[in-house]
Amino acid sequence: MKITPYLKFVTFLYFAISAVGCAQNKELTTAKPNVVLIYLDDLGYGDLSCYGATELQTPNIDKLANGGILFKNGYATSATCTPSRYGILTGVYPWRNKDAKILPGTAPLLISTKQETIAKVFQTKGYETAVIGKWHLGLGTGNVNWNAHISPGPNEVGFDYSHIMAATQDRVPTVYIENGNVVGLDPKDPIEVNYNNNYPVEPTAISNPELLKMKWHHGHNNSIVNGIPRIGFMKGGKSAKWTDVDMADHFLAKATAYVKEHKNKPFFLYYALQEPHVPRTPNPRFVGKSGMGPRGDVILEADWIIGQFVASLEAEGMLENTLIVFSSDNGPVLNDGYEDDAVEKLGNHDPKGGLRGGKYSLLDAGAHVPFITYWKGTIKPKVSDALVCQMDLMASLATLIGANASPTDSQDILHAFLGKSDKGRKTLILEANTKTILREGDWLMIPPYQGLPVIADVQIETGFSEDYQLYNVKKDPAQKDNVAKSNPKKLAKLIANFEELRGDAYSNIQKLELK
Repeated sequence: MKITPYLKFVTFLYFAISAVGCAQNKELTTAKPNVVLIYLDDLGYGDLSCYGATELQTPNIDKLANGGILFKNGYATSATCTPSRYGILTGVYPWRNKDAKILPGTAPLLISTKQETIAKVFQTKGYETAVIGKWHLGLGTGNVNWNAHISPGPNEVGFDYSHIMAATQDRVPTVYIENGNVVGLDPKDPIEVNYNNNYPVEPTAISNPELLKMKWHHGHNNSIVNGIPRIGFMKGGKSAKWTDVDMADHFLAKATAYVKEHKNKPFFLYYALQEPHVPRTPNPRFVGKSGMGPRGDVILEADWIIGQFVASLEAEGMLENTLIVFSSDNGPVLNDGYEDDAVEKLGNHDPKGGLRGGKYSLLDAGAHVPFITYWKGTIKPKVSDALVCQMDLMASLATLIGANASPTDSQDILHAFLGKSDKGRKTLILEANTKTILREGDWLMIPPYQGLPVIADVQIETGFSEDYQLYNVKKDPAQKDNVAKSNPKKLAKLIANFEELRGDAYSNIQKLELK
């Protein structure tokens, strides 16, 4: 065929229009990126190979870190789960809410339905929103009827879709709840839950130890489900009870299905894995894989789960238009209520990654956690020293999607989350067991607090002391050298800043403890 000048012009025009169209499509897709928050449970700063672990290999999480931003100074708000989850969803310091403590499975909803949440912010810009996995922020208004529609819950604080466990894997009720309804419930076998008294003839770890497949060490000696003793008492609901070893697969199936069903509309997904929280129940595919017992095995399982989830995004052509944020709700703990060889088989692995403390602790390993942001083609790989907090995702992601978020404790540090700057927060108040400390720059200041220096059951230092503690955590990440007495000017400055930041919430009781 002879190519005429006219045909050449038409061909040129076609490709020119196509190029403009592609550019416009790219602009449209990046204008409203999907956002996925992957949240692990009790994962320590040193539990991943991308953070220096040598005894465990986590290639799928490493891929996110190596292709995105690995934050060396990433924090939850707290050293325990419920407060951190409150902070990340509301953008508010949990110590401002007196009820933001580790909740029982029967606790009422901690977040007010009138309160702004990160999910509500996304809804204002036309996003679909979902939570899949662990909730642990309370449900209902008290005295929940598990056999009827449960409200308020996630759906009343900004999530269009929810498929959750009510509290934690070690607490009753041991059922999944979807959009306020217990999944698979037989009306002829109603659920009853009580955290004070057992039901007649219902077996417990104390009365029927022969039924146990997993031994308890402390605190977990009430109702037995799947051979595992739990916290709290439960009766009925046999057809609705989850299977522990399939839980990770169950939530993965829900998350991948959600991605596939919502690929044509922007979404915000809060994907909260239950691992490596106790009871650690790896699927048989992963039993023995780590050589460290169930804790190591479930970390490997979680890594595989995340790899499968990211692959589902890629298969749907969504990976280049999805910001993935990865983190943990608090630091690590080994023996947290069950005898599962977490201590005995630890070997050379250090879940704290050279830090001091752990879950429940005011010391740095309590809230200093893995923190990664990944956005294929948009975020350039780097390691960042920026001081960032999960609480800041609310204001930062509001900026990302062009939304207006009400002023909270959340700070807009989107530039740090996207790797455009190594400057994050200047100051951060951290919390454990309702006690607070200050991180400012490279310094961490712990006021004097009354209490035992070590939690006996879990063998973790609390950070409580009769004296002020001051550490330069950049030079001294293991917090071996308390320089409070040798650096009085710096200590005085941090105390003043701390009291100013705490404001009216700095109660008289806490002031008395500081004297």
